[in-house]
Amino acid sequence: MPQKTVKVTAQLFEKYRIEVKAENHVAKIDQPLSGGGTDTGPNPLLYQLSALAGCIGTVARIVANRQQLLLRGMTIHVEGDINTDYLLGKTKEGRAGFQTIRVRVNVDADMTGEAKEKFIHEVDTRCPISENLLNVTPMEIVIE
Repeated sequence: MPQKTVKVTAQLFEKYRIEVKAENHVAKIDQPLSGGGTDTGPNPLLYQLSALAGCIGTVARIVANRQQLLLRGMTIHVEGDINTDYLLGKTKEGRAGFQTIRVRVNVDADMTGEAKEKFIHEVDTRCPISENLLNVTPMEIVIE
């Protein structure tokens, strides 16, 4: 089974400002001014939802190309509900992650509703971000 290791390196600066180096790109992560940040970039939660939307769009293009479907475009809306009191340490009730994530997709292609459902199901099963959200992935944190 071919495997590829994907890596990023992040550095925390003042307040909540973080720069992530991902191959030839730099992404900025921060918190809004109201949360004590400098608002130089989206927060990690927005990046997670963005990653899901981006993965769905990318895999949709891959699937469409392989199936020789004319996919003119897609609009992908992603939203999630999170317990901010748990995140901020105000309660031990609940959990830190999203309680629910909702994805709405508008597929711009000449397909029936049933064909779009089948297409999006194929996309969802092949999207690594979606798969990681649906299944437990082993993770380790090592102190250097």
